[in-house]
Amino acid sequence: MYPKDFYYTKDHEWIQVKGDTGIIGVTDFAQSHLGDIVYVELPKIGTQVKFHQTLGVIESVKAVADVYSPVSGEIIEVNNELSNTPELINQDPHGKGWIVKIKIADENELQNLMTASEYEKFIEGQK
Repeated sequence: MYPKDFYYTKDHEWIQVKGDTGIIGVTDFAQSHLGDIVYVELPKIGTQVKFHQTLGVIESVKAVADVYSPVSGEIIEVNNELSNTPELINQDPHGKGWIVKIKIADENELQNLMTASEYEKFIEGQK
């Protein structure tokens, strides 16, 4: 269910690494617990973020949730489609519902994250 080439956080974000760039989003587990997403606050391009720093906010009919960066780096692209269609996160959380792209500052931080199988075991304890 969870893409094997992604890394995952305990806060239910994912990152897919392509060279020195990471694509970041929230997991299917996160979007299903949030319910219908109605708004996504995106950071500005050029923003520097640290590991586990808030990089955006997701608002749903049930809750407001911070999105934390799985790595340190610079925001180089945001998914502007989410401004008009935030429900993309509900529909395709591991694809079209990505939130930002980041230039990774320290690839060693990826060692702090979980693999897909580790994440699946982690969420089993949260159901």
